[in-house]
Amino acid sequence: MKIAVASEEDSMVAGHFGHCPSFNIYEEDGGKVVDRKIIPNPGHRPGFLPKYLHDLGVDVIISGGMGGSAIQLFNERGIEVITGASGQSDAVVEQYLAGTLVSSGVICHEHQHHDECEN
Repeated sequence: MKIAVASEEDSMVAGHFGHCPSFNIYEEDGGKVVDRKIIPNPGHRPGFLPKYLHDLGVDVIISGGMGGSAIQLFNERGIEVITGASGQSDAVVEQYLAGTLVSSGVICHEHQHHDECEN
């Protein structure tokens, strides 16, 4: 399984998916992380990132917040969406693998104010 975390430059979970500087991509096998890569965000364009991450083989996307359209596009591709996450991306992935990370359902409504995501 591949898990992508929308991340800031310090590997903290980004508050808004589309505007993050990078994605930390984790490969999981048997409940353990076996590989981690940092991939720069190729740019925010409507509908692009869900397809891009799908083409990379991502099964789960974790972020602080995300727009409703992106959530729908991920769901259409069979990618699980976790929003409302915060903290170090490594720790968040460990929580996900342990089954203790639960999506809050945070949906961003104002993209020009990407740090003001809400339920």
